Amino acid sequence: MTLIIRDFRPSDAEAAAASYSAGRPHLMVTPAAVRHQVASAAPEQHYRLLVGELDGAVVGSGRVGVHASSGAEGLGFANLSVLPAARRKGVATALLAVAEEHLAGHGATRIRAWVDDEPTAVAFAEKHGFERGRCAHFAHLDLTAPLPPVPEPPAVELRTAADYLDDPRPLYLVDIEGSQDEPGDVDLSDLSYEEWVAEVWEHPDLDRELTTVVVADGRAVAFSAVHSDGGTRYWSAFTTASAGYRGRGLAKLAKTDSLHRARARGHTDAYTNNDATNAPMLAINDWLGYRRCASEWVYLKQL
Repeated sequence: MTLIIRDFRPSDAEAAAASYSAGRPHLMVTPAAVRHQVASAAPEQHYRLLVGELDGAVVGSGRVGVHASSGAEGLGFANLSVLPAARRKGVATALLAVAEEHLAGHGATRIRAWVDDEPTAVAFAEKHGFERGRCAHFAHLDLTAPLPPVPEPPAVELRTAADYLDDPRPLYLVDIEGSQDEPGDVDLSDLSYEEWVAEVWEHPDLDRELTTVVVADGRAVAFSAVHSDGGTRYWSAFTTASAGYRGRGLAKLAKTDSLHRARARGHTDAYTNNDATNAPMLAINDWLGYRRCASEWVYLKQL
């Protein structure tokens, strides 16, 4: 058995995506998205996509870098995944060793990792010195079943992200404002407009036709951003409203409208992910009919 840890090549995109999503039907990871993440990462992120090659076949991947836009000095990330059939063969351990060396070389003093809420993954993290942090939940919605009606718009206009192709900055402003108080342990509100365009707006899975934007007082004030796989799967990337427009049901309106249009287009399965403490968004998802299907934990390690 020959194990090699090396950097990603474009030809690895399909295998890397497969290793990331294997055993995780709640994730939507496309080869195009894998390539995009490598190409769009800001230089100061020191991003590396590592792959684990076992006897010539890519069986695992590690997404590694520095949270340069978080304002948290010295915080790195390392998210590892290995195909189920290739586990317990040292692939994840080897990926982690290379990731830690890379992050330490770029000034990281802590590593943050998302870990599936299942015994093997948790045991691996704790064995390697990680300590448990906050929790997030995945939920699934069957789009072949009836949806609640779209709420009556309260003197607002509904548009889509496709209406902002010439100038997406209004959506950036809503996104960053929403990120400032999004529950979580990493603040990503320092993301510059140029970085946001590269990482978010130009993401190959972003479905601008299904991303609903709420306009009030002449400007965008809420949206529900959507990724799709070009087939039947729908992923809620981020739903938020500007601070001065919260409490009016605009996030619920945007998400419900988007789901109705996705259902009409032929999407059958919708997925979302939320921090376990995000009570307002969890309540919206419950109202829409989402049901929890998986969970994950943040794990932290001091280098």
